[in-house]
Amino acid sequence: MESLFIGVDVGSGSARAGLFTATGQTLETFSVNIPTWMPLEDHYEQSSEEIWSAVCKCVKHIAGQRSPQSIRGIGFTATCSLVALQEVDKPLSVCVDGVDNRNIIMWMDHRAVQEANDINAQKHELLKFVGGRVSAEMECPKILWLKRHAPQSFWDKVTKLIELPDFLTFKSTGNIARSLCSMVCKWNYDGQNHSWDSKFLQSADLLHLSAGHEFHHLAGDIVESPGSLLGGLTALAAKDLGLLPGTAVGTSVIDAYAGALALLGAETDSGIELREKIALICGTSTCHICVAPEMDFVEGVWGPYKDVLFAGMYAHEAGQSATGKLLDDLLYSHPSFNKICNEIKSRELKDVYEHLNTLLGRLSQEKNIPLHELTADLHVCPDFHGNRSPIADPTRRGMICGLTLNHEPTDLALIYLATVQALAYGTRQILAQFSRKFRAILICGGLSLNPVYVEAHADVCQVPVFIPSEPESVLLGASVLGACAAGLYQNLPEAAAKMGGKSQRIDPKEASYSYHDKKFKVFEKLLKDQAEYRDIMKG
Repeated sequence: MESLFIGVDVGSGSARAGLFTATGQTLETFSVNIPTWMPLEDHYEQSSEEIWSAVCKCVKHIAGQRSPQSIRGIGFTATCSLVALQEVDKPLSVCVDGVDNRNIIMWMDHRAVQEANDINAQKHELLKFVGGRVSAEMECPKILWLKRHAPQSFWDKVTKLIELPDFLTFKSTGNIARSLCSMVCKWNYDGQNHSWDSKFLQSADLLHLSAGHEFHHLAGDIVESPGSLLGGLTALAAKDLGLLPGTAVGTSVIDAYAGALALLGAETDSGIELREKIALICGTSTCHICVAPEMDFVEGVWGPYKDVLFAGMYAHEAGQSATGKLLDDLLYSHPSFNKICNEIKSRELKDVYEHLNTLLGRLSQEKNIPLHELTADLHVCPDFHGNRSPIADPTRRGMICGLTLNHEPTDLALIYLATVQALAYGTRQILAQFSRKFRAILICGGLSLNPVYVEAHADVCQVPVFIPSEPESVLLGASVLGACAAGLYQNLPEAAAKMGGKSQRIDPKEASYSYHDKKFKVFEKLLKDQAEYRDIMKG
């Protein structure tokens, strides 16, 4: 009987599940939307019960037509969001309205900006492993916010604070062990010594959270490596998921790391070393992840994180806080959006982006210039939701230079192109922080299906871009965890290589480099100018 594996991914807007063969071939996927609440500015909340229900629907759907015995393992991945639980592991409210069902502070929640600043002001040595600064998107600032703002009733009831991917494995197995990936990357766990650093927690005012609550008691002391066997599905979880009790469950990773696991395992040109590859996991935001055998401290980039993906390797994580969401918001808010939607219906086009790409091609022909040169007078700073890397400032804001009174679809097409290019310039700026050169950019997610986005990255960075043949890289990476836990492969590097599949190469156009080099200089000046504007207003 063929061995099959399930990967589960909980993203910002949906839960998804995928069924894969032992060689990484996608057999089926299914998704269910999940709600998000935004009660205040910068507050983004979700429900662990809603998420578990959505996960169960997804897994039942893809497993329903298969022999239960054929599904040997399952792996979970999710956003780096904070889950609060009370007795009997029920949800506990993190929202100002006190609704228990809303018990998750999402990764993109920026309520803890002041708390992040306060932790950073202590300049503890452990911060060197996160580029010198914790982000408001990480868990220590969120927990400090809860310490300062949550009512006493919260502290009277709370029993666990847990990362969303680890919540899913706990819900599945009853094993409360946390993932080394989650703990090191998002909780400031000391990956070098595999322990909590009490001096760091003390400096961050986190060691004692309230009467009777120590940080490490709520955050967990048992930590396991990604892909290691946590145990089998409990009878209750198996019933919820439509699988057999005892089905192997692998220790989780954060969603971006699941994508990196599959991408770094995909085939590229021979001679390209693992340390010369960087994975871009593109969705609402974009994460840039790479690994190397040596420890390297990179300004403004999270890491080096020891053993969080491959044993004996150090990982770095950079990112952009809004990419897919930024493009969507620019589209939806433009006066011509409804007009474009009507044109799409009449022409039976697939989506808005296909229409805009076609429109850009037409403008390029009309003006008799290469498509990428249409934005010579239009420049974008894409930090509409702050800058994650390498400036590491969540208070940064977006900028557009070159706007006109034209509100036709052509205007939106040019803003869209300039924004895509700005995101590529952000990637180039991140790559420039490293001492080593990259010879391959591997890319997955919705934006990997957009040729304008992919080509812009190849041209701007002058690095070949590889798109895997299996498009569901994050789901595939989650299934790799299940395959490893089931014992099909000896370790994660072997599992990733066996299941990663082939890829398509997109080469950079050398003729475009001079243009993009000039635009990149404008991009960097926009970043400097915004800092100067703030200094002027503070002055």
